[in-house]
Amino acid sequence: MSGALRLAITTGEPAGVGPELCTALSARDAGARLILIGNRTLLEQRARACGRDVHLLAYQPAAPAPPPGHLEVIDVELAAPVITGQPDPRNAAAVLRSLDLAIEGCLAGDFDGMVTAPLHKGVICDSGVAFSGHTEYLEARTGADGVVMLLEGGGLRVALATTHLPLRAVADAITRESLLRTLRILHRDLVTRFGIAVPRILVAGLNPHAGEGGHLGSEEIEVIAPALAQAHSEGIAAEGPFPADTLFVEEMCGTADAVLAMYHDQGLPVLKRASFGRGVNITLGLPIIRTSVDHGTALAIAGTGTADAGSLVSAVEAAHRLAFAARKGATDRLSSAALATRVV
Repeated sequence: MSGALRLAITTGEPAGVGPELCTALSARDAGARLILIGNRTLLEQRARACGRDVHLLAYQPAAPAPPPGHLEVIDVELAAPVITGQPDPRNAAAVLRSLDLAIEGCLAGDFDGMVTAPLHKGVICDSGVAFSGHTEYLEARTGADGVVMLLEGGGLRVALATTHLPLRAVADAITRESLLRTLRILHRDLVTRFGIAVPRILVAGLNPHAGEGGHLGSEEIEVIAPALAQAHSEGIAAEGPFPADTLFVEEMCGTADAVLAMYHDQGLPVLKRASFGRGVNITLGLPIIRTSVDHGTALAIAGTGTADAGSLVSAVEAAHRLAFAARKGATDRLSSAALATRVV
């Protein structure tokens, strides 16, 4: 695709803060065409409720980019009226439809990347659809061979070996094979998407004190260390396992390119303490670019205009940065191929 980068932005749970945060993007020059995918009437209502002068236009792929203060929209019909702060399972299909439109557009090359506002996993499950999160849904819909959740913010990048699992299921989910796959994806995308030639990855242990030599758990000895040894043999600069309670101090991770935590609440509280409201969730391992906010639906303040759009802005900026790098890389490869085949 030539011309301005195009980023699809799904507006998330209709009763949450996602729609109003998306309308706040009209006040910024994103350097790309931002295409909202959600219910246009709801977006207009939220913009008015929050006192925002936003002009919404139906997305026309062949049309020029709209002027400042305008946003393009792909309208998605809702099944039930929206009551702010009260999610309705009847609208879950529309939420998933918006995701599907963004995914399909990215896979087809119509969009350069996608950004997701927060949705409500429980409400989607209540509608009868088994749903554990954006990350897992994107993996299934794109046919990716494994994905990794990475959050970036506050000078940190934290990836997760497991994502949305009950704590009692975490240890069984971490195997040598799964951990090695995660390390391969993390290393590859740090090189190809982030442009880090030799990324340094620090890996947390699972147990307190990284198992204390086996006295507080054997996963570090039996699972994590062997996976790291195999990763080293493949040229992946991964170190550990380190005790998680000291891994995030500046002396340890200040020069690392990423930290790999074993489970969701081991790594993310640290990053969110450093950057909440400005952090970005990036899904690695996908054939497309996807970023998201670092927070939930914030139902209690939906419609008040008080929600901070900082994380969404950061997610858009990150998607733009990654998409620009991907386009430049594709252009460079085409130029190199043309040069190699040129007849002198």
